[in-house]
Amino acid sequence: MPAMYKVRPLHSVGVLAGHLPTCMYHLPNLHRAPGTPTPPQEEVDPSLQALESRQEEILKRLYELKSAVDGLSKMIQTPDADFDVTNIIQTDEFSPLTTNGADLDLMLGKDYGALKDVVINANPSLPPLSLLVIHSLLCERYKILSAVHTHSSVKSVPENLLKCFGEQTKKQPRHEYQLGFTLIWKDVPKPQMKFSIQTMCPIEGEGNIARFLFALFGQKYNAVTSTLIDSWVDTAIFQLKEGSSKERGAVLRSMNAALGKSSWLVGNELTVADVVAWCALQQTGTANTAPANVQKWMKSCENLAPFSSVMKLLK
Repeated sequence: MPAMYKVRPLHSVGVLAGHLPTCMYHLPNLHRAPGTPTPPQEEVDPSLQALESRQEEILKRLYELKSAVDGLSKMIQTPDADFDVTNIIQTDEFSPLTTNGADLDLMLGKDYGALKDVVINANPSLPPLSLLVIHSLLCERYKILSAVHTHSSVKSVPENLLKCFGEQTKKQPRHEYQLGFTLIWKDVPKPQMKFSIQTMCPIEGEGNIARFLFALFGQKYNAVTSTLIDSWVDTAIFQLKEGSSKERGAVLRSMNAALGKSSWLVGNELTVADVVAWCALQQTGTANTAPANVQKWMKSCENLAPFSSVMKLLK
């Protein structure tokens, strides 16, 4: 069927050959005086740059405030935390965390803007030495905000226990740390720990808390090795530390046999079993009467700085 009429090609009149518009029509720039040349596209108004810088600074301060408030809320919601924490909020400049923070995020869960806090209640009459050793070991790997406080249920605490974490020479904002570690000396029958205030029940017992804290190193064991480690931890707590003299003698003979086959209680590397067992021997006063292999193993432990620092508390 023939066409009713013909239309001339548009390209012949130069419409497509020229510049195609990106909008319906153009308006003059009202922010510049008439005749002022258009500035290059890459230039930015200094006032806009100042506004962006101010916005970034406000966001940094808000991040600091959120981190501080989260830390305060965790401690305030803990019924044992009747101490002064008003010095937590600080306004130093923001700096990123160290590179190994991702390990803790993987193990403890990521919570943007909040510091992970471990709060432990312990009786000063029987200090949990293993937790102090593990704290020192953790400080070698992570950036930890440590604090020691005294609960109102305790009348007095020895000076060395009040300074068991040493002196923090430089105070930094909470968000620059990877883990908060707060020890509260309180009249409790056994050590108690809380990590997630809203969602978890307290972890009770020195051995259980030691397992939790040592797991933060991220070491992976097979089922057999994990069972052996747990067995030595329970043996150290219930028989070596709290058992009768007959039970202690049996444990020392078992330890001597195990340490005759390897450098440490389980395998060829330090585990939580070594930490708990060493501390139990120190607290029961049986270290000097231990068999030869146990004596050699104890010296290997004491050659490590975290163990030697805890020994000062026993003097």
